[in-house]
Order: sequence, then structure tokens, then C-alpha cells
Amino acid sequence: MARVVVGLSGGVDSSVAAHLLVEQGHDVIGLFMRNWVDDSVILDEDCPWIEDSNDALLVAEKLNIPFQVVDMSADYKTRIVDYMFAEYQSGRTPNPDVLCNREVKFDLFLQEALKLGASHVATGHYVQKTLSDDGVYHLNAGADLNKDQSYFLCQLNQDQLKHALFPIGDMQKSEVRALAKSLDLVTADKKDSQGLCFIGKVRLPDFLQQQLEVKQGDIVEIAPDWQGFNLTAIGQKWSLSPEDGKVVGQHQGAHFFTIGQRKGLLVGGKAEPLFVIATDTTRNVIYVGQGESHPGLLRKGLRIDGKDIHWVEPDKALALGEERSILLRFRYRQPLFKATMLIDKQGMQITFNEPQKAVAAGQFAAWYDKNTLIGSGVIHG
Repeated sequence: MARVVVGLSGGVDSSVAAHLLVEQGHDVIGLFMRNWVDDSVILDEDCPWIEDSNDALLVAEKLNIPFQVVDMSADYKTRIVDYMFAEYQSGRTPNPDVLCNREVKFDLFLQEALKLGASHVATGHYVQKTLSDDGVYHLNAGADLNKDQSYFLCQLNQDQLKHALFPIGDMQKSEVRALAKSLDLVTADKKDSQGLCFIGKVRLPDFLQQQLEVKQGDIVEIAPDWQGFNLTAIGQKWSLSPEDGKVVGQHQGAHFFTIGQRKGLLVGGKAEPLFVIATDTTRNVIYVGQGESHPGLLRKGLRIDGKDIHWVEPDKALALGEERSILLRFRYRQPLFKATMLIDKQGMQITFNEPQKAVAAGQFAAWYDKNTLIGSGVIHG
């Protein structure tokens, strides 16, 4: 039995995780991370940090464990928020939740836990950790595959996994809810957070407009028979120009949009919904196409720069020229699909067995061996 610091977020998952650790006899401490200080862009009805911290306190009192709030807002701004602004400004699609786990929950938060004499930090993630005989920690999908959150932890390393516990990883969400209700925890029926990690639900355009300029530009529709589409190309951006299509509307800034986005275009009168197929932040142009089957949405593969390749299990890393069949996803809850990776002098090329929709630079691609996550990387193109 050990001292364990639990990241109590004010939600049902971390609440039950804390309970299970207490039941196992651990010396448990509950910490709530305050990562954001500007409530002007938060939807008040969707669990702002004050309500969440109060719920976390009530859970700690119910479980009879020590509790405190730790303010990480300054580091969070530097490591997560500034990264978000820079990525959107450059026309890339960031994933702050992946970075939050790597930089905050399992780095800064872990450091705070170690200062308190803890050997581990625990969270309410739906993932499972195992240790093989050769001393390698494995990050496996949660038992509830509909809630599996391994993708969000795809940037963790072996040392971070060594100090991590995931008490509810072998449970179904329904079991977690039922247990919380039987314990009369205040979070038992609380809906899951849909926002940025430990902030709450955020109006993303409002959030981005704190630093990114509102600038009107053209929405250009590209016909599906445009000759520039090459569905066999790997990591290649479409070389589109406004002359290749027809202006069908206006937007308030190309950096506010991402590949595959449908909402927020405000263009009607089309036979099928419009989807973003490319953005040009230099010329401030958004390119769109009708329907989910538009060729502009499809890619046959992606590239990852060498500096951005990360192996959760370093012993699985490939050497130059090596090739491997893998399972891949580049979005949370995206079904795993078959692909092949190849290491070359510039980095990694991943070729999909079947074309995939809405691959966006800046996203994290995570690769698996069956249900075990073995590595990830930032999509270059």
C-alpha cells in the first residue's frame, strides 16, 4: 500500500477512482487542479471550475481523505494555451487534451504529488496499465471500449506510466455510475465534461479571439472533379487557389477552422452539407466541398517528422528502412483502422489500407498493437 494523489476533477470517474484506492488501503490525497482563471469564455451552465472544485471537495469529505486545490494556471497558459494559439494561428489543428496529459497531469501534477511523499498519481481515465516481465509498462485500452481514453495518453513515457494508476480502467461506465450512486457521491449523476481539460466547456471561437484576429475572408467551394486531387499522395496538402472554385460565402478567420469541420460555415442552399477540405491562413481562404464522400476530405496516408515521433514503448521503435503493419487512429473514439508505417530519413510515412477522412496537420496519430498503444506522433501533413 502506498500514498497516492488522485486528480479529483469534480467528475464521477475520478471520484470512483479515489474510492477504489481508499478501499484498497492506500493513503489517498485528493488534489484539484485549477488550470484556468478567465471565466469570460466558459459556458456557466457546463461546470466551471468553481463548481467542479466544490464537488471534488464534497467527494473528498465523503471519502474522508485530505483535499486541496493547486493552482497551475500560469504553467497551463505557457504549456497548453500558448501552444493552442500558435497552432491555430499557423492553420494547424492542436489537441490540447493530449498535451495536457503529457505536460500537466503527468508532469507538473506528478511533481506536486512527489513533493507530498506520494509514489503514484491516479486519474479517472478509462485505460489499463500492465507491467511485463521485461520491465516494460504497457498502456492498454480500457475495458469499456466505448469510453477508451488511451488516445489522450498517447504521449506518455515509461517513467510517467511507472507513477500512474488508472483504478477504473477495468470497469464499464455503467458500473462506475452505479457504484457512485451506491456510495451517494454528489458526482454520481453529473454529466461528463465536454470541454478542454480541467477548464469546462468553452466557446472555442471566443477563446481563440482573445489573441487571434477576426479577419473576413472567402469561403471557396471546390467541385469533386477538380483535377488536383491525388488520393495516393502521402502527406501532401492540396495546392488550391481561389480560382479553382467558386466563392460561396464569407468567414471571420481561416485560423478558426479545421479540416473536416462542418459547423460554423453558415452557407446554405446546397444539395449536401459543406465540409472544410483545406485552409490557407496566409491568404485567409477556406476551401470546402459538398458531402462526406468529397475527394478533398480523403487521404491515403500521412507523414510525421522524425523529431515528432514518440514511442510509448521504446523497445518497439523501428530502425531506418523498417516497415510494420499497425492499427491507427488520429481522433478520439475513431475506430482503429489498418495501416503500414515506414521509417525513412525524414521521419515516418504511414499508408492507410483504406482512405480516411479529415486528416489534419497538428493532430496526434496514435498507433497500436491490437489494443495496446505503442507510439504516437504529430501529423505533419
